[in-house]
Amino acid sequence: MAIGSVISHRNFGSFIGSGRVCQTNHAVVHNKGDRLQLQGKMFYQSLCTPRANFSTSRNSYNPYLGASFSSDENTRLLHDEGNRIMSLQSGIRCRSIVTKQRTIGTCKGYLSSNHSFRSFIQSRKLDKLDNWQYQKSENVKVNRIRADYKPEDIDITETEVDSLTPSGEAVLADGKVFKTSAWWEIPKRWVIVLLCFTAFLLCNMDRVNMSIAILPMSKEFNWNSATVGLIQSSFFWGYLLTQILGGIWADKIGGKRVLGFGVIWWSVATVLTPIAAKISLPFLLVMRAFMGIGEGVAMPAMNNILSKWIPVSERSRALSLVYSGMYLGSVTGLAVSPILIQQFKWPSVFYSFGSLGSIWFALWLSKAYSTPKEDPGLSAEEKELILGGNVSKEPVTVIPWKLILSKPAVWALIISHFCHNWGTFILLTWMPTYYNQVLKFNLTESGLLCVLPWLTMAIFANIGGWIADTLVTRGYSITTVRKIMQSIGFLGPAFFLTQLSRVKTPSMAVLCMACSQGADAFSQSGLYSNHQDIGPRYSGVLLGLSNTAGVLAGVFGTAATGYILQRGSWDDVFKVAVVLYLIGTVVWNLFSTGEKVLD
Repeated sequence: MAIGSVISHRNFGSFIGSGRVCQTNHAVVHNKGDRLQLQGKMFYQSLCTPRANFSTSRNSYNPYLGASFSSDENTRLLHDEGNRIMSLQSGIRCRSIVTKQRTIGTCKGYLSSNHSFRSFIQSRKLDKLDNWQYQKSENVKVNRIRADYKPEDIDITETEVDSLTPSGEAVLADGKVFKTSAWWEIPKRWVIVLLCFTAFLLCNMDRVNMSIAILPMSKEFNWNSATVGLIQSSFFWGYLLTQILGGIWADKIGGKRVLGFGVIWWSVATVLTPIAAKISLPFLLVMRAFMGIGEGVAMPAMNNILSKWIPVSERSRALSLVYSGMYLGSVTGLAVSPILIQQFKWPSVFYSFGSLGSIWFALWLSKAYSTPKEDPGLSAEEKELILGGNVSKEPVTVIPWKLILSKPAVWALIISHFCHNWGTFILLTWMPTYYNQVLKFNLTESGLLCVLPWLTMAIFANIGGWIADTLVTRGYSITTVRKIMQSIGFLGPAFFLTQLSRVKTPSMAVLCMACSQGADAFSQSGLYSNHQDIGPRYSGVLLGLSNTAGVLAGVFGTAATGYILQRGSWDDVFKVAVVLYLIGTVVWNLFSTGEKVLD
């Protein structure tokens, strides 16, 4: 039968049966020039210093049963080893103690009930031990082991062995047990990343559904364009309010609680939106602001928890994957909402999308932890990889605002985030209008083409993340990598926007728009990853600060675009965006850094 199990001292003794093993110790003196001698009936352990050895259990089928153990903790390991006579073998790691020279040897002893096999054992002497000499006399402790065994018929099947099934565990000499992960198991840190990805998928699904549902809602409630604009903007009232507050909460009480609160809060607000709309317009405005409050804490909380879980060599990939969840959420929301509205009326969009948050929340509570230190199921190997030998600091209690705002790298983040979001928001907000008025696409074609930039950003964000992490692992400094990636995120969109006035066909214009947004997605490996670089303990607050500037850029940029179009052209709109992209490039390359400046 296949036997593979770790047994203790008492189990080992009972397993031997009538055999007898004893050990005696005495001290001897070896003078200069003396040689080690092999003594004793069975074997003699000379000048041995036990060492902790790593042992792993195996399972195979062979008739021969053996056991090996280390001499310090005597952790026995049963294993099958060949088609031989039953014997007991103990391997002891030995180290001779010398002044100028250190040598290592292995002494082995055997226990057998077969006389013919005993003669084979005695013939296997460790001749190399006879050549060891000492340069200086030393007092050392010598252990003798003598074993007598009377052969008996033993029914091994009646012996109780603790575990005869593969345990998937590694047993160390100090008693610690490390579980080994199967190849198909996802590392725990990437489980956290996938949960954050799903949260951001739901975030944008719940956000963009109003842009589709507002059309039948305005007909049912007789809202004019000014009222529609007010409803759309009410989301940002709450969203702006909790950017910095969400960062403070996440840095103080942990990202798990804050992100979980945010998802369940905006999900409830989404479900209650149809009810609020039927009560009155003020109730609807308040509910949309409440939804903004929930989504406002998402990015700072996510940034906080990933700063604790993701090593720097994987940071760009992780953040790019999470942010691509936002882009795919927009695609999903824009694609699914019209179908639900056509089949089940507009309230179904809010009920179905909002209910998904409860499923996510249940998984989040059971699987997520704010830090690796809090996760009892995290393997020691993965914890070592994440922490990198660093001692985790205490949670933040006081935010050092003066210190934070005194760092040029922080202001580089804030200004660059403003410049980046100005161009991004006006493109995403005004793109359907541009397709319809300039490229002469109908509304259906405009809606379908609006999905293309989101898909492009989702793809290129992950490509940029892999490139950035590869550069870091190959020895490039984090500062260099962040500046390269963000420069692509600024100069790429700037270049393609300048080409829009020169293209002659709608297809080329759409291609320029898609390429602009694809290059923009490299920012996920630039400024969006930099908060964790310069201040991992305050990453939530830092993202709250810079994203507040980014949201303000979206609000002011969207309004300014309408003002520019009343007095100018689309070329003027693009020129303003290009100028801000160039300003952001200069500021970023002069003042940003990938080194930690806040501790």
